[in-house]
Amino acid sequence: MNAQPNTDLFSAIVEAPFGAIGIRTESGVVKELVYLPCRFNEKSPADKPAELAAQQVERYFREPDFRFNLPLAPVGTAFQRRVWEVISAIPRGEVLTYGDVAKKLCSAPRAVGQACGANWFPLVIPCHRVTASGGLGGFSNHDDETGFHLGVKRWLLAHEGVEKYR
Repeated sequence: MNAQPNTDLFSAIVEAPFGAIGIRTESGVVKELVYLPCRFNEKSPADKPAELAAQQVERYFREPDFRFNLPLAPVGTAFQRRVWEVISAIPRGEVLTYGDVAKKLCSAPRAVGQACGANWFPLVIPCHRVTASGGLGGFSNHDDETGFHLGVKRWLLAHEGVEKYR
């Protein structure tokens, strides 16, 4: 017998071309967005921030140029927020390497990769637009070349017009 995944953690779950997006909200803000595999079913939004996030995620899937405008919880260290700011400025259809981002911040590529992996708001802060110098790199603290998360990264980049990593 297959156990159903626990959806109680999420205020909403939105179907995605690669699986689903889990949305967690609390106290009027979005606390986290999570890439989920196909075994998660859609879940109607439980509150206004979850409804807004669900609408915007769905719009992004229709329009890769869509820009998110969500009430996000203040999370991350000062360094992580600086990395996320640089990442947020990468235009759709373009990528930077971890080294490129590190140079902009006078930091190291590994530290940038760790900040990318700590991103609470994928899609909104498009860490999928950061790649390794010699290939796709890791994603969401997962670097298994055949795994779910790298498949998500490949899909997102293709959705945004970056064909190099298909």
